[in-house]
Amino acid sequence: MNNYCELIREKYAQIGSNELGYIDDALGTVMRVLDEVVCNEQVPKALRHKAAYAAANLLISDFDIK
Repeated sequence: MNNYCELIREKYAQIGSNELGYIDDALGTVMRVLDEVVCNEQVPKALRHKAAYAAANLLISDFDIK
């Protein structure tokens, strides 16, 4: 968990304490967020390419993304 930024650790703790709800289709949610990043022209091009690469890898992996 220490490999991730403070905001991710904070959200993790909030989900664990039921302060925030758990998302059943977490991978689908990740794909939607990555798609949003990739499509956003205000996001730096290098970050958009990283997000697109991560999304493509998720799609080609063994995960069942809805």
